[in-house]
Amino acid sequence: MERLEMLAPERYACEWDNPGLLCGRNDKEIKKVLIALDADDEAVDRAVREGADLLLTHHPLIFSAMKKINDQDFIGRRLLKLISHDICCYAMHTNFDAAPGCMADLAAAALHLLDGKPLEVMGQTEDGREYGIGKSGILLRTVPLKELAEQVKRKFDLPFVTVYGSEQAEGLIRRAAVCPGSGKGMTRAALQSGAQVLITGDIGHHDGIDAAAQGLAVIDAGHYGLEHIFIDFMADYCREKISGKAEILTMPLKFPVVSW
Repeated sequence: MERLEMLAPERYACEWDNPGLLCGRNDKEIKKVLIALDADDEAVDRAVREGADLLLTHHPLIFSAMKKINDQDFIGRRLLKLISHDICCYAMHTNFDAAPGCMADLAAAALHLLDGKPLEVMGQTEDGREYGIGKSGILLRTVPLKELAEQVKRKFDLPFVTVYGSEQAEGLIRRAAVCPGSGKGMTRAALQSGAQVLITGDIGHHDGIDAAAQGLAVIDAGHYGLEHIFIDFMADYCREKISGKAEILTMPLKFPVVSW
């Protein structure tokens, strides 16, 4: 946990969030780690099957307050299974989204976004760097919106993306903003940053057409679509920081949404 805190301190998380050790003992000896985006049934079952000591996820298994932990709901069943097999569960959520070098920076780097600044500044690190949600900046080269959408699909191994504002985004795209995960409520920040397009997930019909009406195109890559980069990045980080002390496993890429 000390090594995870070095990367993305819990104090960087949004107030409403619930990162950190969600179940298990902090004195548990960790010999095998399974990394996943979500602590879903597949990840929990594999953690049990593989004999993992720690299930490390991006999204917290416990998010809202729980008054009971039993087998009457799916979260309770997952927690009971983890606890009964002495498996710790640790989440790095908005602290990982915001921390320098983590989610926002990784997504911006994948898209070759230069001069990146947080879309939503949350604070400063001890050495004076701003951290926050999302990134806005200048693309390495100007491209048509359709080409940028294809680039997003290629860089993040996506089967498809949804685009709003294709008619409004005439000409070449130079300034872009990216917000992995849910971009609801981020269109204003993207517009204020001067972005011509927002690359994000969870954009609904009204948010999409309202953004387009204000001259902001939206490439919706899905919530999982941009955030699955957490898995491989954290696997490399853990191998580097606890080299030789624990085996690192990862859940395979599997999109929860399909297009038929």
